[in-house]
Amino acid sequence: MAWHRELLIGFDLETTGTDPREARIVTGAVIEVRDGQPLGRREWLADPGVPIPPDAVAVHGISSERAAAEGRPADQVADAIADVLTGYWRTGVPVVAYNAAFDLTLLSAELRRYGLPSLRDRLDGRDPAPVVDPYTIDRWADRYRRGKRNLEAVCAEYGIALDAAHDAAADALAAARLACAIAGRHPKIAALGPAELHHRQIEWYAEWAADFQSFLRRKGDPTAVVEAAWPLRDLAAGVV
Repeated sequence: MAWHRELLIGFDLETTGTDPREARIVTGAVIEVRDGQPLGRREWLADPGVPIPPDAVAVHGISSERAAAEGRPADQVADAIADVLTGYWRTGVPVVAYNAAFDLTLLSAELRRYGLPSLRDRLDGRDPAPVVDPYTIDRWADRYRRGKRNLEAVCAEYGIALDAAHDAAADALAAARLACAIAGRHPKIAALGPAELHHRQIEWYAEWAADFQSFLRRKGDPTAVVEAAWPLRDLAAGVV
């Protein structure tokens, strides 16, 4: 049976900002999905330990006051999420995250911030895999489609309901369903095994980064650098 008909793990974080090396976790969700149907979920609310900027509150609706009053310590949340995800990876179950390079890099930065074992440490030195990133796959499979590529827009393209965008659980479920829909539309994607699909996404993301970097340089920024690593960025880097 094709990978998109088997168990998938939807994953999403809502955060304090847009820089994955500096932003902190506010909420997180991990949802088990089979053939597009949710089977179970785990959700977390963290006290990030820093004020949540108004722009971020406007996106996900979690205030600093609520996070401080109801959230668990940030180190405990990061540790728990990492343990859950690596537990699935150890058994070969794909984790689906929309724009995975953001969420997994941010989680990795949080683990390092609190002196906790990294994702690779928890996997005995192996990279986190397999990861399925509908953002990366759709951008390769339908390269010339016009319009936005955010989660809401791509869900609309594939007919996936997203009633509560920027709620971690809703976004995690939508990402898993979107992965199934993309595989259903593109047989070449469905035919790949999870491990092969993971490796292809590394290549596709690097190709996109090189193209985007060239575009930025042609448009007048000769020093523009677009990071090509997927699904984990270098935590020490400071590029796009």
